[in-house]
Amino acid sequence: MSGRVAVVTGAARGIGAAVVHQLAADGWRVVAVDICADLPGLHYPLARREELAALATAWPGTVLDVPADVRDPRAMADAVKLARDTFGGLDAAVAAAAVMAGGSPLWESTDEEWDTLFDVGVRGVFNLARAAVPELLARPQPRSGRFVALASAAAHKGLWHLAGYNAAKHAVIGLIRGLACDLRGTRVTATAVSPGSTRTEMLRATADLYGLVDTAAFAQHQLTERLLEPEEVASAVAWLCGPHSVAVTGTVVHADGGFTA
Repeated sequence: MSGRVAVVTGAARGIGAAVVHQLAADGWRVVAVDICADLPGLHYPLARREELAALATAWPGTVLDVPADVRDPRAMADAVKLARDTFGGLDAAVAAAAVMAGGSPLWESTDEEWDTLFDVGVRGVFNLARAAVPELLARPQPRSGRFVALASAAAHKGLWHLAGYNAAKHAVIGLIRGLACDLRGTRVTATAVSPGSTRTEMLRATADLYGLVDTAAFAQHQLTERLLEPEEVASAVAWLCGPHSVAVTGTVVHADGGFTA
């Protein structure tokens, strides 16, 4: 896999950071993107600049850390341009940026919560796709471009007091299915990965919405009877970015520990 190039959003921590580490370990060069700032409508802190910078420190010359907002189309275009100008092109884009909001019935949800969920979790995927796909298609034949979006088990199963998050993640699945159809015959694929309850700061935020002291309580919903680790989900994402996933497009990989079984 030496010489391949990826852009990963939501990269500063959690599954996004694990994807960056996995791809870098596999020989990829990566532009790691994260907003590194808090957002309105959320009741927990997002990743900090030093967390994103730590990726570049861990992989000098291999990972570039870029503070940028997925809600900003120009920022996504700039990140893709950086990949092209620095590393020579683009072979994969991973849309891992997402946020958690909710904790009340749908009819009590605020506009701020709803807008933040969709602006980051859906429009952010769209903005990355719009910037990245033309660059993936610019690779010479036989190309093997990959676009991978992080959805969630919540895209497939209703969750109490998280209807907005359900809706946003379901929209990601629809976006991926449509994108895959648009990419028909190009040798560029589009897939989604739906994790289950994974040991991340976002799961901690979910536990807080439910008034749970320990995130381990979520493990009861998975056949694994334990929380997933970010690295376990990242392995699925990295495989989808690689050459052996050529037959997988327009669909979802359920890396959910059996949550939706």
